Amino acid sequence: MNDQLPNIAAVDLFCGVGGLTHGLVRSGIDVRAGVDLDPHCKYPFEANNKAPFIERDVNDLTSSELEPYLNSGKYSLLAGCAPCQPFSTYSQGGRSKKRGLDWQLVLKFGALVSDLQPDLVTMENVAQLAGHDVFADFLKHLDGYSINWSVVDCTKIGVPQSRKRLVLMASKLGSAGLTLESQFTPSVRTVRQEISKLPPISAGEQHEKDPLHIAPSLSDMNMRRMKASKPGGTWRDWSPELIAACHRKTTGATYPSVYGRMEWDAPSPTITTQCFGFGNGRFGHPTQDRAISLREAAMLQTFPRGYKFLPKGDRVLFNRLGRLIGNAVPVRLGEAIGTALTQHVRSVESGDSTEHSGVLF
Repeated sequence: MNDQLPNIAAVDLFCGVGGLTHGLVRSGIDVRAGVDLDPHCKYPFEANNKAPFIERDVNDLTSSELEPYLNSGKYSLLAGCAPCQPFSTYSQGGRSKKRGLDWQLVLKFGALVSDLQPDLVTMENVAQLAGHDVFADFLKHLDGYSINWSVVDCTKIGVPQSRKRLVLMASKLGSAGLTLESQFTPSVRTVRQEISKLPPISAGEQHEKDPLHIAPSLSDMNMRRMKASKPGGTWRDWSPELIAACHRKTTGATYPSVYGRMEWDAPSPTITTQCFGFGNGRFGHPTQDRAISLREAAMLQTFPRGYKFLPKGDRVLFNRLGRLIGNAVPVRLGEAIGTALTQHVRSVESGDSTEHSGVLF
Protein backbone atom coordinates (compact mmCIF):
# COMPACT_ATOMS: atom_id res chain seq x y z
CA MET A 1 0.00 0.00 0.00
CA ASN A 2 1.22 3.52 -0.79
CA ASP A 3 2.43 5.23 2.39
CA GLN A 4 1.49 8.68 1.11
CA LEU A 5 -1.63 10.11 2.73
CA PRO A 6 -4.57 10.73 0.41
CA ASN A 7 -5.39 14.34 -0.44
CA ILE A 8 -8.65 14.92 1.45
CA ALA A 9 -10.08 18.45 1.71
CA ALA A 10 -12.59 18.94 4.51
CA VAL A 11 -15.05 21.46 5.92
CA ASP A 12 -15.98 21.20 9.60
CA LEU A 13 -19.54 22.35 10.28
CA PHE A 14 -20.41 23.38 13.87
CA CYS A 15 -16.64 23.47 14.40
CA GLY A 16 -16.60 25.13 17.84
CA VAL A 17 -13.07 25.74 19.10
CA GLY A 18 -11.67 23.14 16.72
CA GLY A 19 -11.56 19.80 18.55
CA LEU A 20 -12.70 17.75 15.56
CA THR A 21 -10.70 19.89 13.15
CA HIS A 22 -7.50 19.55 15.17
CA GLY A 23 -7.93 15.79 15.28
CA LEU A 24 -8.59 15.58 11.55
CA VAL A 25 -5.51 17.70 10.85
CA ARG A 26 -3.40 15.41 13.04
CA SER A 27 -4.57 12.48 10.94
CA GLY A 28 -3.38 14.17 7.76
CA ILE A 29 -6.68 15.61 6.49
CA ASP A 30 -6.59 19.13 5.07
CA VAL A 31 -9.36 21.04 6.83
CA ARG A 32 -10.03 24.02 4.59
CA ALA A 33 -12.61 25.86 6.76
CA GLY A 34 -14.64 25.68 9.96
CA VAL A 35 -18.16 27.05 10.39
CA ASP A 36 -19.87 28.06 13.63
CA LEU A 37 -22.17 30.88 14.73
CA ASP A 38 -20.36 31.50 18.03
CA PRO A 39 -17.87 34.38 17.58
CA HIS A 40 -15.88 33.24 20.63
CA CYS A 41 -14.77 30.18 18.66
CA LYS A 42 -12.93 32.23 16.04
CA TYR A 43 -9.71 32.87 17.96
CA PRO A 44 -9.09 29.31 19.24
CA PHE A 45 -10.07 27.78 15.92
CA GLU A 46 -7.77 29.95 13.82
CA ALA A 47 -4.92 30.23 16.34
CA ASN A 48 -4.46 26.46 16.46
CA ASN A 49 -5.52 25.36 12.98
CA LYS A 50 -4.41 26.59 9.57
CA ALA A 51 -7.93 27.21 8.32
CA PRO A 52 -10.32 30.17 8.25
CA PHE A 53 -13.25 30.40 10.66
CA ILE A 54 -16.57 31.28 9.03
CA GLU A 55 -18.96 32.87 11.51
CA ARG A 56 -22.31 31.71 10.20
CA ASP A 57 -25.40 29.89 11.32
CA VAL A 58 -25.25 26.63 9.37
CA ASN A 59 -28.99 27.01 8.75
CA ASP A 60 -28.13 29.96 6.52
CA LEU A 61 -25.35 28.25 4.55
CA THR A 62 -25.70 27.33 0.90
CA SER A 63 -23.89 24.49 -0.81
CA SER A 64 -22.31 26.93 -3.28
CA GLU A 65 -20.48 28.65 -0.40
CA LEU A 66 -18.82 25.39 0.63
CA GLU A 67 -18.02 23.98 -2.82
CA PRO A 68 -14.73 25.91 -3.31
CA TYR A 69 -13.33 24.52 -0.06
CA LEU A 70 -14.38 20.94 -0.70
CA ASN A 71 -13.24 20.96 -4.33
CA SER A 72 -9.66 21.88 -3.41
CA GLY A 73 -8.52 18.27 -2.85
CA LYS A 74 -8.68 14.95 -4.67
CA TYR A 75 -11.30 13.78 -2.17
CA SER A 76 -13.85 15.80 -0.21
CA LEU A 77 -15.08 15.39 3.37
CA LEU A 78 -18.00 17.14 5.04
CA ALA A 79 -17.69 16.76 8.81
CA GLY A 80 -19.52 18.09 11.81
CA CYS A 81 -21.22 17.76 15.16
CA ALA A 82 -24.66 19.35 14.96
CA PRO A 83 -25.82 20.55 18.41
CA CYS A 84 -28.70 18.41 19.67
CA GLN A 85 -29.92 20.11 22.83
CA PRO A 86 -33.24 18.21 22.96
CA PHE A 87 -31.40 14.88 23.12
CA SER A 88 -28.53 15.81 25.42
CA THR A 89 -28.38 15.76 29.21
CA TYR A 90 -26.49 19.05 29.15
CA SER A 91 -27.46 22.40 27.69
CA GLN A 92 -25.66 23.70 24.62
CA GLY A 93 -25.67 27.19 26.13
CA GLY A 94 -25.22 30.08 23.71
CA ARG A 95 -25.59 27.89 20.66
CA SER A 96 -29.38 28.18 20.91
CA LYS A 97 -29.17 31.71 19.51
CA LYS A 98 -31.36 32.31 16.44
CA ARG A 99 -32.48 28.67 16.42
CA GLY A 100 -35.68 26.78 16.89
CA LEU A 101 -35.35 23.08 17.56
CA ASP A 102 -31.74 21.98 17.35
CA TRP A 103 -32.51 18.72 15.57
CA GLN A 104 -33.24 20.82 12.48
CA LEU A 105 -29.50 21.32 12.25
CA VAL A 106 -29.01 17.58 11.76
CA LEU A 107 -31.39 17.72 8.81
CA LYS A 108 -29.63 20.81 7.46
CA PHE A 109 -26.37 18.89 7.62
CA GLY A 110 -28.06 16.09 5.68
CA ALA A 111 -29.42 18.51 3.09
CA LEU A 112 -25.92 19.91 2.51
CA VAL A 113 -24.65 16.37 2.00
CA SER A 114 -27.39 15.74 -0.55
CA ASP A 115 -26.53 18.92 -2.44
CA LEU A 116 -22.73 18.70 -2.30
CA GLN A 117 -22.29 14.93 -2.62
CA PRO A 118 -18.88 14.89 -0.90
CA ASP A 119 -16.85 11.70 -1.19
CA LEU A 120 -16.82 11.29 2.58
CA VAL A 121 -19.07 12.31 5.48
CA THR A 122 -18.60 12.05 9.22
CA MET A 123 -20.93 13.11 11.99
CA GLU A 124 -20.24 12.98 15.74
CA ASN A 125 -23.18 13.49 18.06
CA VAL A 126 -24.83 12.60 21.34
CA ALA A 127 -25.53 8.89 21.76
CA GLN A 128 -29.25 9.55 22.29
CA LEU A 129 -29.65 10.76 18.71
CA ALA A 130 -29.64 7.18 17.42
CA GLY A 131 -33.03 6.50 19.02
CA HIS A 132 -34.83 9.41 17.37
CA ASP A 133 -36.60 9.71 14.02
CA VAL A 134 -34.35 12.60 12.98
CA PHE A 135 -31.39 10.21 12.75
CA ALA A 136 -33.30 7.95 10.37
CA ASP A 137 -34.21 11.05 8.35
CA PHE A 138 -30.54 12.06 8.25
CA LEU A 139 -29.59 8.62 6.92
CA LYS A 140 -31.99 9.11 4.00
CA HIS A 141 -29.70 11.93 2.81
CA LEU A 142 -26.89 9.37 2.51
CA ASP A 143 -28.45 7.42 -0.33
CA GLY A 144 -25.63 5.99 -2.44
CA TYR A 145 -23.11 5.99 0.43
CA SER A 146 -21.62 3.08 2.34
CA ILE A 147 -22.48 3.84 5.97
CA ASN A 148 -20.98 2.74 9.25
CA TRP A 149 -22.09 4.13 12.61
CA SER A 150 -22.06 3.17 16.26
CA VAL A 151 -22.12 4.57 19.76
CA VAL A 152 -18.44 4.84 20.66
CA ASP A 153 -16.96 4.42 24.13
CA CYS A 154 -14.24 7.06 23.87
CA THR A 155 -12.02 5.31 26.42
CA LYS A 156 -11.43 2.60 23.80
CA ILE A 157 -9.61 5.03 21.53
CA GLY A 158 -7.43 6.77 24.10
CA VAL A 159 -9.65 9.54 25.47
CA PRO A 160 -9.10 9.64 29.29
CA GLN A 161 -12.76 10.33 29.88
CA SER A 162 -15.98 8.34 30.21
CA ARG A 163 -17.78 9.68 27.17
CA LYS A 164 -20.08 7.89 24.75
CA ARG A 165 -20.81 9.47 21.40
CA LEU A 166 -22.50 8.46 18.19
CA VAL A 167 -19.96 8.40 15.35
CA LEU A 168 -21.02 8.00 11.74
CA MET A 169 -18.73 7.62 8.74
CA ALA A 170 -20.02 7.40 5.19
CA SER A 171 -18.29 7.04 1.84
CA LYS A 172 -19.18 7.09 -1.84
CA LEU A 173 -15.96 5.18 -2.53
CA GLY A 174 -17.12 1.89 -1.00
CA SER A 175 -16.91 0.21 2.40
CA ALA A 176 -13.35 -1.18 2.40
CA GLY A 177 -11.66 -0.29 5.68
CA LEU A 178 -14.50 1.99 6.80
CA THR A 179 -14.18 1.17 10.50
CA LEU A 180 -12.79 2.56 13.76
CA GLU A 181 -11.64 -0.81 15.06
CA SER A 182 -8.05 -0.14 14.00
CA GLN A 183 -8.04 2.81 16.42
CA PHE A 184 -8.70 0.76 19.54
CA THR A 185 -6.01 1.09 22.19
CA PRO A 186 -4.84 -1.81 24.39
CA SER A 187 -5.18 0.13 27.64
CA VAL A 188 -7.36 2.87 29.08
CA ARG A 189 -5.75 6.28 29.49
CA THR A 190 -6.17 7.81 32.97
CA VAL A 191 -6.51 11.18 34.66
CA ARG A 192 -3.00 10.76 36.08
CA GLN A 193 -1.48 10.22 32.65
CA GLU A 194 -3.20 13.30 31.26
CA ILE A 195 -2.95 16.04 33.91
CA SER A 196 -0.62 14.99 36.75
CA LYS A 197 2.36 16.96 35.37
CA LEU A 198 0.59 20.30 35.56
CA PRO A 199 1.85 22.55 38.37
CA PRO A 200 -0.31 22.60 41.51
CA ILE A 201 -2.62 25.56 42.11
CA SER A 202 -5.12 26.43 44.82
CA ALA A 203 -8.84 27.15 44.56
CA GLY A 204 -9.21 30.67 43.18
CA GLU A 205 -5.66 30.72 41.79
CA GLN A 206 -4.49 31.29 38.21
CA HIS A 207 -1.08 30.03 37.13
CA GLU A 208 1.15 32.91 36.06
CA LYS A 209 2.40 31.17 32.90
CA ASP A 210 -0.89 29.64 31.75
CA PRO A 211 -4.04 31.76 32.18
CA LEU A 212 -6.22 28.74 31.43
CA HIS A 213 -4.77 26.83 34.37
CA ILE A 214 -7.20 28.46 36.76
CA ALA A 215 -9.68 27.06 39.25
CA PRO A 216 -12.64 28.90 40.78
CA SER A 217 -12.63 29.80 44.44
CA LEU A 218 -14.60 27.75 46.95
CA SER A 219 -16.85 28.90 49.78
CA ASP A 220 -15.85 27.89 53.30
CA MET A 221 -18.52 25.18 53.29
CA ASN A 222 -17.46 23.80 49.91
CA MET A 223 -13.82 23.77 51.01
CA ARG A 224 -14.85 21.67 54.01
CA ARG A 225 -16.78 19.39 51.66
CA MET A 226 -13.79 19.18 49.33
CA LYS A 227 -11.44 18.16 52.15
CA ALA A 228 -13.93 15.51 53.25
CA SER A 229 -14.22 14.05 49.72
CA LYS A 230 -12.41 10.91 48.61
CA PRO A 231 -11.26 10.17 45.04
CA GLY A 232 -14.09 8.26 43.38
CA GLY A 233 -16.34 8.82 46.40
CA THR A 234 -19.57 10.77 46.85
CA TRP A 235 -21.14 13.24 49.26
CA ARG A 236 -22.52 10.20 51.06
CA ASP A 237 -19.04 9.84 52.57
CA TRP A 238 -19.39 13.16 54.41
CA SER A 239 -20.47 13.80 57.97
CA PRO A 240 -24.16 14.86 58.17
CA GLU A 241 -23.50 18.58 58.75
CA LEU A 242 -21.78 18.85 55.33
CA ILE A 243 -24.57 17.28 53.28
CA ALA A 244 -26.63 19.83 51.32
CA ALA A 245 -30.32 20.07 52.22
CA CYS A 246 -31.37 19.13 48.67
CA HIS A 247 -29.47 15.83 48.95
CA ARG A 248 -31.17 14.94 52.20
CA LYS A 249 -34.48 14.80 50.36
CA THR A 250 -35.58 11.56 48.72
CA THR A 251 -35.32 13.13 45.26
CA GLY A 252 -31.76 14.31 45.89
CA ALA A 253 -30.47 10.95 47.05
CA THR A 254 -30.33 9.72 43.45
CA TYR A 255 -27.58 12.21 42.52
CA PRO A 256 -24.44 10.80 44.14
CA SER A 257 -22.02 11.90 41.42
CA VAL A 258 -21.87 15.58 42.38
CA TYR A 259 -19.41 17.06 44.86
CA GLY A 260 -16.89 14.31 44.13
CA ARG A 261 -13.21 13.95 43.29
CA MET A 262 -11.79 12.28 40.21
CA GLU A 263 -9.59 9.21 40.58
CA TRP A 264 -5.97 9.34 39.43
CA ASP A 265 -5.90 5.87 37.90
CA ALA A 266 -9.21 5.87 36.04
CA PRO A 267 -10.73 7.96 33.26
CA SER A 268 -12.48 11.18 34.28
CA PRO A 269 -16.25 11.52 34.17
CA THR A 270 -17.73 13.16 31.07
CA ILE A 271 -16.37 16.68 30.73
CA THR A 272 -19.41 18.94 30.53
CA THR A 273 -19.96 22.65 30.04
CA GLN A 274 -19.99 23.04 33.85
CA CYS A 275 -16.86 20.95 34.47
CA PHE A 276 -15.10 23.74 36.39
CA GLY A 277 -17.60 23.53 39.28
CA PHE A 278 -17.02 21.16 42.20
CA GLY A 279 -20.77 20.92 42.82
CA ASN A 280 -21.63 20.13 39.19
CA GLY A 281 -20.27 16.58 39.03
CA ARG A 282 -17.24 14.55 40.06
CA PHE A 283 -15.00 17.44 39.03
CA GLY A 284 -12.84 17.74 42.14
CA HIS A 285 -9.10 17.32 41.58
CA PRO A 286 -7.89 13.91 42.83
CA THR A 287 -5.54 15.35 45.46
CA GLN A 288 -5.59 19.15 45.41
CA ASP A 289 -8.43 20.89 47.28
CA ARG A 290 -10.12 22.48 44.29
CA ALA A 291 -12.12 21.74 41.17
CA ILE A 292 -10.19 20.91 38.01
CA SER A 293 -8.84 23.90 36.11
CA LEU A 294 -10.01 24.88 32.65
CA ARG A 295 -6.66 23.70 31.27
CA GLU A 296 -7.11 20.32 32.92
CA ALA A 297 -10.62 20.07 31.47
CA ALA A 298 -9.25 20.87 28.01
CA MET A 299 -6.50 18.25 28.38
CA LEU A 300 -9.05 15.64 29.47
CA GLN A 301 -10.80 16.55 26.21
CA THR A 302 -7.37 15.68 24.69
CA PHE A 303 -6.54 19.20 23.54
CA PRO A 304 -2.75 19.67 23.55
CA ARG A 305 -1.42 21.41 26.66
CA GLY A 306 -0.49 24.49 24.64
CA TYR A 307 -3.82 24.84 22.80
CA LYS A 308 -4.73 28.51 22.73
CA PHE A 309 -8.25 29.47 23.78
CA LEU A 310 -7.87 33.22 24.44
CA PRO A 311 -5.86 36.10 23.00
CA LYS A 312 -3.11 37.25 25.33
CA GLY A 313 -4.48 39.53 28.03
CA ASP A 314 -8.13 38.52 27.63
CA ARG A 315 -10.08 37.83 30.80
CA VAL A 316 -10.87 34.21 31.62
CA LEU A 317 -14.64 33.72 31.96
CA PHE A 318 -15.45 30.31 33.43
CA ASN A 319 -18.95 29.94 31.99
CA ARG A 320 -17.88 30.86 28.47
CA LEU A 321 -14.74 28.74 28.34
CA GLY A 322 -16.38 25.87 30.18
CA ARG A 323 -19.07 25.84 27.51
CA LEU A 324 -16.56 25.92 24.66
CA ILE A 325 -14.43 23.15 26.17
CA GLY A 326 -17.33 20.94 27.27
CA ASN A 327 -19.06 21.20 23.88
CA ALA A 328 -15.91 20.28 21.95
CA VAL A 329 -15.28 17.00 20.18
CA PRO A 330 -12.30 15.36 21.93
CA VAL A 331 -9.26 15.86 19.72
CA ARG A 332 -8.26 12.22 19.99
CA LEU A 333 -11.72 11.15 18.77
CA GLY A 334 -11.34 13.48 15.80
CA GLU A 335 -7.92 12.02 15.08
CA ALA A 336 -9.28 8.47 15.28
CA ILE A 337 -12.07 9.34 12.83
CA GLY A 338 -9.63 11.04 10.47
CA THR A 339 -7.18 8.15 10.59
CA ALA A 340 -9.97 5.67 9.89
CA LEU A 341 -11.09 7.72 6.90
CA THR A 342 -7.58 8.07 5.47
CA GLN A 343 -7.04 4.31 5.91
CA HIS A 344 -10.36 3.70 4.15
CA VAL A 345 -9.34 5.83 1.16
CA ARG A 346 -5.98 4.10 0.96
CA SER A 347 -7.75 0.72 1.06
CA VAL A 348 -9.95 1.82 -1.82
CA GLU A 349 -6.96 3.11 -3.78
CA SER A 350 -5.08 -0.15 -3.24
CA GLY A 351 -8.00 -2.16 -4.57
CA ASP A 352 -9.08 -3.76 -1.29
CA SER A 353 -12.71 -4.73 -1.87
CA THR A 354 -13.31 -6.22 1.59
CA GLU A 355 -16.84 -5.43 2.71
CA HIS A 356 -17.76 -4.52 6.27
CA SER A 357 -21.03 -4.56 8.14
CA GLY A 358 -23.13 -1.45 8.67
CA VAL A 359 -22.12 -1.15 12.33
CA LEU A 360 -18.65 -0.13 13.46
CA PHE A 361 -18.44 -2.23 16.63
